[in-house]
Order: sequence, then structure tokens, then C-alpha cells
Amino acid sequence: MNFSPSTAEPYDVIIAGCGPTGAMLAAELRLHEVRVLVLEKDTEPASFVRIVALHIRSLELMAMRGLLERLLEHGRRRPAAGFFAAINKPAPKGIDSAHNYLLGIPQPVIVRLLEEHALALGAQVRRGRAVAGLEQDDDGVTIELDSGERLRTRFLVGCDGGRSTVRKLLGVGFPGEPSRNDTLMGEMEAAAPQEEIAAKVAEVSATHQRFWLRPFGAGVYSVVVPVAGVADRTQPPALEDFRHHLRAVAGTDFGVHSPRWLSRFGDATRLAEHYRVGRVLLAGDAAHIHPPIGGQGLNLGLQDAFNLGWKLAAQVRGWAPDTLLDTYEAECHPVAEAVLDNTRAQTELLSTEPGPQAVRRLLTELMDFDEVNRHLLEKITATGIRYDFGPGPDLVGRRLPDLELKQGRLYDVLRGGRGLVLDRTERLDVGTWSDRVDYLADPTVALDGPGVLLRPDGHVAWVGDDQGELDEHLCRWFGA
Repeated sequence: MNFSPSTAEPYDVIIAGCGPTGAMLAAELRLHEVRVLVLEKDTEPASFVRIVALHIRSLELMAMRGLLERLLEHGRRRPAAGFFAAINKPAPKGIDSAHNYLLGIPQPVIVRLLEEHALALGAQVRRGRAVAGLEQDDDGVTIELDSGERLRTRFLVGCDGGRSTVRKLLGVGFPGEPSRNDTLMGEMEAAAPQEEIAAKVAEVSATHQRFWLRPFGAGVYSVVVPVAGVADRTQPPALEDFRHHLRAVAGTDFGVHSPRWLSRFGDATRLAEHYRVGRVLLAGDAAHIHPPIGGQGLNLGLQDAFNLGWKLAAQVRGWAPDTLLDTYEAECHPVAEAVLDNTRAQTELLSTEPGPQAVRRLLTELMDFDEVNRHLLEKITATGIRYDFGPGPDLVGRRLPDLELKQGRLYDVLRGGRGLVLDRTERLDVGTWSDRVDYLADPTVALDGPGVLLRPDGHVAWVGDDQGELDEHLCRWFGA
């Protein structure tokens, strides 16, 4: 069912949570002039500087919206290799991307830049407010805030993390495995000489992959150390916890002192049973959590936002085909299932037990084959995703890399968040869909097909040269 634009509700979409997923989703909606309010329970952005990784597909998405250059100013590039279970293998040859590297960047910087991007496009952000209750009907959702204030919106999206209040209020199941072990992570100074630290880390990390002290400035180290068992998550770790577990694993605490920030994370693995209940949807960690091995969590949330944004905007604007919003769960839920499976596998390969260590040695040998190495890299970086759009060439459902065009690059053309027909034949057209789909003729582009229809998220919806077939697929994805 389509819902025509209405002024009955002051907001078209309210988003709970202004992390990377929520901020990115708000920006995607604003590209289509959707009235968006983002609620964030924290009054101030996080002060601690946790370094996270943006993988190839996320870098491509940032390039699609003109954000990549700003992010590169604050990040550090490293080769696209050594991701899967921290097995140190070089990147496979000929990665099909203009952005075939990993970008290490402070998470607060990502959040700040994405929030600024959303605000510049016209989104509203209210801090110090969280969803405490909700009721939905045929026309919208009534939200009660923790302050007692009530708001009305046409749609609500929970991007409020692994302990999502929105998911709990919906009663959506979150099956999976609870945490079995914790990992401490922090940033602090160390009194031991750098050479001594490097030698001990090299010795211990040969068998303990969840252990490192990495230099992070003069005398400052990023510290990760495994913990057997699960602690009380309501209590933040103390410096003495780090000292204790460093001594247990490495035989020394390296004289750590003066912490800048301390945190802990578990290895729980859970996936929401549904991403949508009526007019309420889930995205990011509210929909899926898993161990951070491979650095996929934040990236998976960004992919959720790109997949959902244009579809939810189409529903609000009134031109969405009947089943378009349902494709969000149909496409993203299996992707998350695959990520959870590969993190489960990687976690097993980090075990110091003889069995997992034997499997690790075998996989290390197999990764010398380029096909195996490439397959695992594509899993981690999300470049191997192929949505199931039905029968068609292999390219259908996959993303296009940032192709070189006569007048620039492909991703620059996609910055407006619209669909695109890229035509080598110069005979196709978008007809009455021109208000939501762009057309670009380029007989020189290195495209595996005569023409393609690209969705706003950069995935190929159709390949061919028949105008009648193109019209059918335009109708399927962009309405009558």
C-alpha cells in the first residue's frame, strides 16, 4: 500500500539514534526532501576516540554521496588485506574497485561528519531525548519520549544500538548466542620501552589474536586484551582490570597508566527476526550484533541505511511500488545472516585450542589460492553482495564499481540519490520516470552490458537494450 504525502504528522520519519547508521539514514532521506527528526539519548557526542575501519564498499558509498574526501582527511589508509580472522595474507590482485584499501578512522569523526552532512541537508537532531514508548496505527506512529513528550510521525526507524528500546517495544525477537568472552579495549600510556613492548606483542599475538598494543602517539598505545568469561556490562572496566589481564596473557602489564578511555565488548551474536513491523523499522546494531572481528559492524549499518533510505523516501513521497519497502528486509536480512556466520567462523579461528588452530593453519594454506583469498575478502568488504532480483545476468543485483565516464566518474553522477540508466546504445530513455531516474548515454564506458538500470544504492536492477524490458523494471523499482 502506498501512502500519499500528508501534513497530519509533523514528521515523515523519526529516527531513534544518531550513530553512523541513524545519521546516514537521515541524510539519505533528506536527499528526497523527507521531513526527518533524529533523536539521540546522549547529550554530547562520545568523547573517547575508538578507531574503526571503513571497508571497500563503505568507501564506495561515501564516494557516491561526495563524503569520501572529507573522511580521507581524518583517516589512515592501509592495504585491503589481513581481515579474515587476522590471517596475514596480501590482497588479491585486481580488486574491482577504485577504493581498494581500508580506512582507519576515529568513530567520533565519522559520526560528526555524517551528522553534519544530515544537518546540512535539512535534518533535525535533538539530543538528550530517547524513545520510551510507541503506538502505531494505519496512518502513523505516536512516540512517547523519556521526557513524557509525545511526537507523531509517519514512520519510525530504530537505529538505537544492540540494546534497542525500539526493538524491545516492538516485541521483535533477537535470537542468537550470548557473549561467552569479553575483550577489553582502551587507549593509555605505557612505561615499558617500545622495543620491549613490540617483542612481547609479537610473541603473544602468535597464538592470541585478540591481543595487541599498538603505538598511538608518543608513549600512548591502543590496547586490546582478551578476558575469559563475561563481566557485568553495567560497570565500565578499570585500569586495574587491564593490568590484571595483561599480566595473565603476557606475563607483564607493561606499566600501563593514564588511560584516555576504557571499554569492553563481548562476542554476542544476534539477528532480529524481522526488520519491519508495520510502520516501524530497524537498522544497524538494533537489527544485528556480532563480534567485531573483521571490523564489519559499522559498515553493515551503513549498508542498511543506503538500502533503506531511498525506499522509505519513495514510500513517503507516494511513488513506491507496493512491495518496495518489503525488499529492505528481504535483501538486508540475508546479508546480515552471512556476516554473522563469517564472524562466528572467524571467532572459532581465534581460539588457542588445538582443533581451531589446525583449521587456521589449513585455511592459511588455502588462502594462497587467489580465488579463496578473493572470496573471503569480498565477504568482509561487502563487495561480493548480490541481491536476489530474480533471473538475469550475473551483474543483476551486484554493485557497479566507480566507472570512468566521458564526463567524470560514475559515483559523482549518483550523488543525488536518484536512479540512473547508463546507456551504451544511446537508444534507451527513462520516459515519465525522469523525476526520479536520471539518464546518461556513454558509448565508451567499460560496462558489462549494453545498458543498465542502477538503483540509488548503486546496485544493478536490470541489464539489456530493450526499451520495453527497461520500462518494466523502471515500474518495478520506481513505480508506475
